[in-house]
Amino acid sequence: DYAEAVKWYRLAADQGDADAQYNLGNMYANGKGVLQDYAEAIRWYRLAADQGAATAQYNLGVMYEYGGGVLQDNVMAHMWYNIASANGHDKAGEWRDERAGLMTSAAIEKAQGMAHECMSSGYQNCGY
Repeated sequence: DYAEAVKWYRLAADQGDADAQYNLGNMYANGKGVLQDYAEAIRWYRLAADQGAATAQYNLGVMYEYGGGVLQDNVMAHMWYNIASANGHDKAGEWRDERAGLMTSAAIEKAQGMAHECMSSGYQNCGY
């Protein structure tokens, strides 16, 4: 029962649970138990990503890569994939490298600098 899952995820997410925030982001991204809303998915993914959740960071990369709920942005996608990879996400490094193949060296350097800034700020300065 997706609607019931959303209810429970929201209760935990509102209390700051990163896993629940990530799962709620997935519910909105996929329209499970709620109307599909990429902007709302981004909001929940960011809350989880700001707590260091690699899966949420990876999903932010996907959203920026494809322009789901945000403007398409290879620099931001690369940044989030890079962060997710550094935090142990298995596929994020591959997706980061794929993005890099479509970017200039200056754009890659910018994305790497942004990833460093984001991580070193405790996810407080992540380009948004």
